[in-house]
This record gives sequence, structure tokens and C-alpha cells, in this order.
Amino acid sequence: MSLCFSSNLLTLHSPKHQKNSITLSSESSQFIKFFRVSSVPYALPSFRRELHELLKVSRKRLKLSASLVPSEAVETAPSAFRNKSPKDTNILVVGSTGYIGKFVVKELISRGFNVIAIAREKSGIRGRNDKEATLSELKGTNVCFSDVTNLDVLEKSLDNLGVSVDVVVSCLASRSGGVRDSWKIDYEATKNSLVAGKKFGASHFVLLSAICVQKPLLEFQRAKLKFEAELMKEAEENDGFTYSIVRPTAFFKSLGGQVELVKDGKPYVMFGDGKLCACKPISEPDLASFIADCVLSEDKINKILPIGGPGKALTPLEQGEMLFQLLGKEPKFLKVPIGIMDFAIGVLDFLVKIFPSLEDAAEFGKIGRYYAAESMLILDPETGEYSAEKTPSYGNDTLEEFFARVLREGMAGQELGEQTIF
Repeated sequence: MSLCFSSNLLTLHSPKHQKNSITLSSESSQFIKFFRVSSVPYALPSFRRELHELLKVSRKRLKLSASLVPSEAVETAPSAFRNKSPKDTNILVVGSTGYIGKFVVKELISRGFNVIAIAREKSGIRGRNDKEATLSELKGTNVCFSDVTNLDVLEKSLDNLGVSVDVVVSCLASRSGGVRDSWKIDYEATKNSLVAGKKFGASHFVLLSAICVQKPLLEFQRAKLKFEAELMKEAEENDGFTYSIVRPTAFFKSLGGQVELVKDGKPYVMFGDGKLCACKPISEPDLASFIADCVLSEDKINKILPIGGPGKALTPLEQGEMLFQLLGKEPKFLKVPIGIMDFAIGVLDFLVKIFPSLEDAAEFGKIGRYYAAESMLILDPETGEYSAEKTPSYGNDTLEEFFARVLREGMAGQELGEQTIF
């Protein structure tokens, strides 16, 4: 089912349609509770939260213009949008209701772009938001209810809209992190967005990827890399078509899963000595700003752009120490051997051979293991070492400021994605 209309109730006009009409056309068992891994990369704290229990530690933004660029603009020269003002530039955002997508939409609107936001009729975590809630959340955009996993439906939705597309910004990401879901969203749906966007005139594609694809051991990483390769090939074979691939490090809130626990007197959980992994965390608004920069900045054309936040790289140990300092408490850590995760993954891999339905469970375990041990920094392919110095920084928001805010206000409304428990 698809439906396109503006959240600010303006009526779209174009040569194709004197007046656009509203057109209607017509997954996972719960496993034995062992530990939890968030569906979004960098969400290891969610896993740690369950470890408290496992180890018996007690715990708790288009302000629409009356005239969007008409569909005839598809015939304009490639990349001509860079010579237009933002108010004359149409940006198609897929993944607009996702956590980062919402920040990106807000940033693009604040910069004066016309935003066409693709959304599901039931959006949000577990489809909890209906159309009215989505329209309210994406106020100022031209909301197009469609299905990015179905190319025919997506193209029909855009055709009904009757406008051209200048740029596609993809913030799509698998919510579950499972094998099939990763390929369905991180590869297939993202590719559908490229194909449909190009059909309606897009000459630039901004992709939100992840820095962890440098060392692809997980299915969602392989799916992202496959699309990245096809996107780059598209630019090589089509003169005038460009891309920007953004690979961020950890998001702030993915590191905030233990704040309330520590505030309640629980120890800060980390794996090994707390130095196995490090990151230069970036706030969601700063990341959204960087992604918006990629729309018009020529120095970001046809590049893979790893990006982190300001300041030094922080290990879990340093994050914990920062948190205790803000609380004025003596540091109290719970160091968990990484071997616990290795054992659990081994068991799950064995069980998958007998019970194929446990495939995703095994994958979730591997996701947890990955983020427990791998740094979210630039990986030197020659040495195999991660480098904080080579990881670019952007923005002004700091993790310390985020921790302080969470201590005051809590983590309400900070869900990363659907949780899978097994």
C-alpha cells in the first residue's frame, strides 16, 4: 500500500497532475533468554544490561514550497542541483523515521531543502506509530507512505507524487541485524532507493553506512559493503552521478545503556580489561549535520567518509571512569571475560546445524562479540591496527555532556531499535 501527501497539508501541483490525488494500492520467535544485543550497530550496552542479570548483579525534522520541482526536471543536466538554492532542491530521504533518519530530516529542513520522506504506514519500533503520528513526527516534509523493500511500489509512489528527485539520502538500516533482514534492508531496500531515485532524476546519493564494515565479519556488514560497491560502480559508469558514503563511529546513545544502572549503584560492565575496543563517539545532531553537508559539498563527492565526534578516542574503561566522575562516586567495574561470549557463540553455531531457525540467534551473538572487542576507528589495512589519530572528528557535542544530560533526564525515548532476546 502506498500513499503520498504533505504533512503540512499543502496540495502539490505539477504539470503531470493538476492536483495530486491520494492513491491507495494495496517476522521471529523469542529464544531462550541468555543475553540481549541491540539491532543497531554500536549497541553493546544493551547486551551488557543483560549480563548484569546473567551474572546475578541486581539491576533497572520540506517546509513544502507551493511548487516543488516538477517531474520534467528529470531531464536537467546531471548534478545541476548544486547550482540551485536549497528551496529548489528535492531530497528523497529513505529511513526517515529511523533514529538517525529523524535527525537528518530535521537538519535538511533547517537548511531549507525540500524533503520527500519515505515512511511505512506503520513506522517506528515494532510499527508502533500510525500515519498521523508519522506525519506529526515528520512535520515540514512531503511524507510519502510506501515500501522501500518493493521497487514497483516505491516507483509508483514517487510517480504519483509527480516531482523530480535531485538527491537521495539513505538512512536505512536493518532493525534486527538478522541474516535475512540485513540483506533485505541494508542491501535490497537501499538498492531499490538508488534505482527509484535515479529513475526520477537523482544525480547524487548519500549513504549512511558504518565504520565497522572495514572488518566485515557480520552479515549486515557484508550487505552494506555489497551496496557500497554497486554504488561506486554506478558513479564510475554514469558520468554526472556521484555519491558520498558516510561511515560513522559510535552514536552517543549507544554508549548510554549503563548510565542509569550505574546511577542506581550497579557496577559498570566491560569486557576484558576495558581496553579491547575504543571509539570517537559522535552525537546524532552532529552526524546529521555532516550527512547534510554531503548534499552540496563538492569535497565530499565520490568519497568514503569515516567520521567521529570531537575529542580523543575513548575506551569502555574511560567511558566508565567519566561516568563515575560525573556521579561523584568511586569507580566500580565488573570485568567479564570475552571467553563467555565465545562459548555462547560456539554453542549457538552448533545448534544452528540442528535447528536452522536459530540462524539469527547465532548472528546476534556474533554482533555482541564484535562490538565487545572491535574498535570503531579507522583500521590500518597494513598493520591491522585501529588508529584514533587517523579517524576524522566533526562537531562539538561531547560524550561527557551526553552522560550528564542522561543522568538528569534519563534515557526515555532513546530506543535504538527492536531488541531481540535469545
